[in-house]
Amino acid sequence: MKRPARTDLPERVQYTKYYEHDGMLRAYANRAMLLAMLFAVVAMGSLGFAIYVRIQPPTVVRVDQNGNATSVGTTSPESKPSDGGIVSAQAASDPAPTALEAKAVVRRFLESYESYTPATVDQNLATALNMMTANLRTYSLGKLRDEDTIGKIKEDRIITQFAIRTIEPVKNAPLTYVAFGVKEVRRVRNKVESTDRIVARYNVRLVQDRRSELNPSGLLVAECSEQQMVGERDSDLLQQSQIREK
Repeated sequence: MKRPARTDLPERVQYTKYYEHDGMLRAYANRAMLLAMLFAVVAMGSLGFAIYVRIQPPTVVRVDQNGNATSVGTTSPESKPSDGGIVSAQAASDPAPTALEAKAVVRRFLESYESYTPATVDQNLATALNMMTANLRTYSLGKLRDEDTIGKIKEDRIITQFAIRTIEPVKNAPLTYVAFGVKEVRRVRNKVESTDRIVARYNVRLVQDRRSELNPSGLLVAECSEQQMVGERDSDLLQQSQIREK
């Protein structure tokens, strides 16, 4: 016997039974609860992973003077970055620089930084900047760029001769030296040459870094200041140099 279709039944009987509606609602609720729990687990896992990555110490990448980058792992909580007068652990194992080495570094730095011609100013300043610590190099580069020092030297055809008279250590100040030098600055403007002769005092403080082939002494310039003591301008027709090396 064929079962009659629902449309053939009376109108009251055609409605779905109440427990069928309740079962569907419960099924939807169970699915929504399951998805909510799954998403909550994913969110908690993501949050935990983000916290784990955040608390990990940063990876240290060391770049040598040749531009080669080397990863040296992660920093330990006890390790601190070296800067200024703080001597690194690797530098501490090297023998202390002698007074002769320190004076040689001061002399080479001042002669490179203060003596130049329009053709050699780029190389001389680059040599002096490479002898500085990273923070002093950044400051000096910004100052040279803001004042357009190299552009003015080339435009005015400035030639500087520099001679150091004495280099003496400062008492109770390790790796700090005072130097006295004579600087003769020649420039040409409107086809007229002028000469400035300056006697200045230079205060140079060094710090010890690790020794290497490029820096055998392991010394870097951390501070340098110039104080003009005597200066005069020569505008005579005959421009003769009065600097004599000792």
